[in-house]
Amino acid sequence: MRKHTIVLAVLLLVVSVATGCSSGKPASSAKVLTLGGIFPLTGSSAVYGASSKNAMTMAVDEFNAAGGATVDGVPATIRAVAEDDTGSPEVGASAAQKLINQDHAIGLIGSVMSKVSLAFAPIAQDAGVPQIATISTAMGVTLIGDYIFRVCFIDPFQGRVMADFVWNNLKLKTAAVLYDNGNDYSKGLADVFRTRFEQLGGKIVAYEAFTDADKTVDYRPQLTNIRTANPDFLYLPNYFASVTVSLKQARELGITIPAGGGDGWGSPELIKLGGAAVEGCYFSDHVSLDDPRPEVQNFATAYKNLYGDLPDATAVLTYDATNLFLEALKKAGTARGTTLRDTIRDMTFKGVSGTTTFDADRNPIKSAVIIQVKDGGFRYVTTIEP
Repeated sequence: MRKHTIVLAVLLLVVSVATGCSSGKPASSAKVLTLGGIFPLTGSSAVYGASSKNAMTMAVDEFNAAGGATVDGVPATIRAVAEDDTGSPEVGASAAQKLINQDHAIGLIGSVMSKVSLAFAPIAQDAGVPQIATISTAMGVTLIGDYIFRVCFIDPFQGRVMADFVWNNLKLKTAAVLYDNGNDYSKGLADVFRTRFEQLGGKIVAYEAFTDADKTVDYRPQLTNIRTANPDFLYLPNYFASVTVSLKQARELGITIPAGGGDGWGSPELIKLGGAAVEGCYFSDHVSLDDPRPEVQNFATAYKNLYGDLPDATAVLTYDATNLFLEALKKAGTARGTTLRDTIRDMTFKGVSGTTTFDADRNPIKSAVIIQVKDGGFRYVTTIEP
């Protein structure tokens, strides 16, 4: 009987351990949750997509290495899934459908381009999945609904910042604008810059448009009109690829005045492609790597060690957006969309780009910096507060 008793005891112990019932409660097993990213990984804006994917991956890896979070009473880690929007609203919308319906993403990070974020924000809103846009600055993005947030300032602020800088700091009185009338980002910045510059007492002597930066290769007709108007400053609220081509052509036509733009300039590719044509120009951006704050310097060093290059503003904002979501998940203790939404809305988040709190439309209240292209690099000029 002793032998049978021992065997029975061993069997009971094995069953108890296997079923996790030794305490009378079911055992919890770790879960893996999906966080989706939608970025332009191919196409003319792929440089932004690459830095976005890098930064999101970096933030998720750090979160998991630190132990993840307890979600609905169960230990959880995050799986980052980045989808390519190619810079297309239609492709971005399809990516959102895939991430939400097939991958069961509990949140979406991105996109870079406002027109893409505007296309898939309604999908996230209808599904009750929080979306945190990274560098989509068009005003309408967060107005889609209460699940839509962003970590970047918006175009009405950014356009005003450059108008104020040109008038107050550069002391220039006339300006011309060359913008993409097929792009919400470009149109928004152009309109705000014009309105604000005229409010300050300046004069817009030329307001020229083209359609679709991805297809436009010749800006000379518009630039010829601008040369005739003889402005003091040229505002180009476009992405770096368009900026470099148009500025090279402007210089060839004898337009030597200073030029500037928005955060779409903020890539090392601007200098690589633009060379002497962009030297001395200015643009508004979200952060400067010259900022001595430990958050900035530590992130820049870690990013360069991982990927071989210094981060751009898109990487900074994607890193902040991802960490903001992960901190909210940890704080909320649940993956339920309503709770995550409310937690994000009420947070004060200290990130690389600064401290973020949200206004009533889920836009961050934060400052902007002015950067100058000088001696073949980006140099911090000044900070403009909201």
